[in-house]
Amino acid sequence: MPIKAIEPQRLYRQISDQLRALIMNGEFAVGTRLPAERDLAVQLGVSRPSLREALIALEVEGLIEVRVSSGIYVRALRQPRNNDVLDLSSEEGPLELIRARKMVEGEVAATAAKTGRKAQFEIMEEAINAMETQIAAGVNPLEADRAFHVCLAEATGNSVLVGLVARLFDARMGPLFDLLNSHFDTTAVWAQAVAEHRAILSALRARNSTAARAAMHKHMDVSFKRLTSSLTQEATTVSVAAPAGGTGKLRKRPS
Repeated sequence: MPIKAIEPQRLYRQISDQLRALIMNGEFAVGTRLPAERDLAVQLGVSRPSLREALIALEVEGLIEVRVSSGIYVRALRQPRNNDVLDLSSEEGPLELIRARKMVEGEVAATAAKTGRKAQFEIMEEAINAMETQIAAGVNPLEADRAFHVCLAEATGNSVLVGLVARLFDARMGPLFDLLNSHFDTTAVWAQAVAEHRAILSALRARNSTAARAAMHKHMDVSFKRLTSSLTQEATTVSVAAPAGGTGKLRKRPS
């Protein structure tokens, strides 16, 4: 058998592997509640954000169930069919992605404030307006969100940065990010995101690199803080009314 290179495993995978083994060995019986996130992080000697990613991985696999205002419970194990097995080995940690985007897109915004053209700023505003329209319709505005960030990168005039920003954004399309966002995506959360995008655009139009960088950093910091809040508590957002007769949860755009 040929020798294969040893690849370092992402921390959240190490944590999820340990928790999975404990569940499979009966240390946490089916139907029982796991220790609180804070306590579990202390017992494992890891940060709560890393634990959060590991719990989401286990939820994707169907091993645990997150119940708001109650806790995280072990689900009944089932034998998956071959085509049901999810390989998460290549999935980037959602919170690591946000950290990376903050570093990269902060400087992208600062540069775009100097090099961006008026026509590009207009396209960004169109993307923000599209986000608002989709939010009002109860549709997840992810496509318009992507258009804003890619256009912002294009305003730097650097094709490498355009590709990097696009790849970082698209990395959030995996099952881990989908499930993590499902716990927090609401009309109010996206309305807050729109306001953050407008703040970035305002700094760009003012040709203020410092303000553009700060606005982008704040945008990413808010996302990080939201996704690291407790999985078993309701998401905290700005006070924005949900659509009449709706729950405030957004549905995915039809494919």
